[in-house]
Amino acid sequence: MTPAPPYSIETRGLNLWYGQFQALKNINLGIRQGQIAALIGPSGCGKTTLLRCLNRINERYGYVRTTGEIRILGQDIQAPDVSLPELRKAVGMVFQRPNPMPISIYENAIFGLRTHTPRRQLRKSDLDEAVEKALREVNLWDALKDRLRARATGLQLADQQKLCIARLLPLKPEVILMDEPCSALDSAATQAVEELMLALAGRYTILVVTHNMAQARRVSNECAFMLMGEMVEFGRTENLFLTPKDSRTADYVEGRYG
Repeated sequence: MTPAPPYSIETRGLNLWYGQFQALKNINLGIRQGQIAALIGPSGCGKTTLLRCLNRINERYGYVRTTGEIRILGQDIQAPDVSLPELRKAVGMVFQRPNPMPISIYENAIFGLRTHTPRRQLRKSDLDEAVEKALREVNLWDALKDRLRARATGLQLADQQKLCIARLLPLKPEVILMDEPCSALDSAATQAVEELMLALAGRYTILVVTHNMAQARRVSNECAFMLMGEMVEFGRTENLFLTPKDSRTADYVEGRYG
């Protein structure tokens, strides 16, 4: 048997330029399977840029250039034979604001599945099963099972964000990327999404960008501090916050700048 790769997410010497501006500088990162890892740092430090490298969303912009290596589950995702649709099935993305489609809850839950699966292979019973399983995983089934034909945009924001996570799950991703998933939510909704993240940990590797350092401490096992495009420090969350190795990390987590 081929041994499992040591990391779900790994970058080696990753650099990225937007035109002439270098946004990422020699990023080395390794996140183990089933962990929740957080990216923290001041605005503009490269957190979201790094996140979007991991499913190659940055390539939508013609002026972006990267060097270095990115591996997901041991595979070089920049290899010429990599299928972007297959990569984005394995590496799901959750954005800052909930973005459910203006269609039913049911159709939202299977939107990705319909997009990536030939129609002739989709049976109604399989779709029903996928919807129930996905909504159960995000703790929405009991609340929504009698409202599946209602428009998803009518849900509360916390439930909209949970539904956006549920939309990924029928595709059986290995990695879930979250770009400030609670920035548009109030404290109660934030707590609900954080509890969901913790419930999903172990089954999925989660990398979350957050400006909320308290959130990073609550939900993550590992944490990376970025500054001006550089990975200043990466390690166990409690170590990074309590005994940081770099003075710049200490300044940031203690609120002296940023």
